[in-house]
Order: sequence, then C-alpha cells, then structure tokens
Amino acid sequence: MIHLDANYLMLATVAGSLQAQRVRSWLSSGEPLATSAIAWMEFVTGPVSPDVVVAMNGVIEGRIEAVGQVEAELAAQLFNELGRRRPMRYDCLIAACALSHDAALATANTKDFATFAARGLRVA
Repeated sequence: MIHLDANYLMLATVAGSLQAQRVRSWLSSGEPLATSAIAWMEFVTGPVSPDVVVAMNGVIEGRIEAVGQVEAELAAQLFNELGRRRPMRYDCLIAACALSHDAALATANTKDFATFAARGLRVA
C-alpha cells in the first residue's frame, strides 16, 4: 500500500510528470494506492477542477483513510517528539495515517517527511 501526499496527488495529474509515471507503474504492478483524509482535503482545496477530483478518486479507488483516535494520538506523539513546530501538524497527521496503515508515503516533499523515517515511515 502506498499513500499519496497532497502534492503527489496534484503532480500526478500533470501528463508526463515523474509522479504520473510512477502512479501508472504502481497501478500496473497491482500496488494499491490510497491517501489520508488530511492529504485529500489539501488536494481538493486545489486549485483542481471537479473532473480532476473525480479522476484521482478513481485512481485511489476511493481509498481515503480516515484520521481517527489512533492516528490522532500517534500524530500528537510525533508532533511532540519533533519539537512541536506548528507547520508540522498536517505532516504529522499524514505520516501517522500512513504509519497506522503500514503504508509507504509518496510525496514530493521528501525533506520534511525524512524526519519521520526514524519513527518507521517509509517514503516511496
């Protein structure tokens, strides 16, 4: 399972982009794709057209993972361990969701998510 970050969802809509090529490759190999509700919210706030939203929902086959108590508490733990930097809150939630679903995270923002590797996050 690979969770797509919001920036990856956006870049995957660009024909010929590296992200679009990787998404096609993962799909053709049977790799299931999903995203967290947080990343989905960031993606649909756009700017994207309704048709693009429908198309990407089809790519992930509607697998939008909710952020529940387990993910929220793990995100809080990550947030506290990483110095309580306010801009990291969404990243902590996205990382916690991927971790709790044993999914790798595909992101164009590898620098920010590298800090989660020591806590078990795999970046695709």
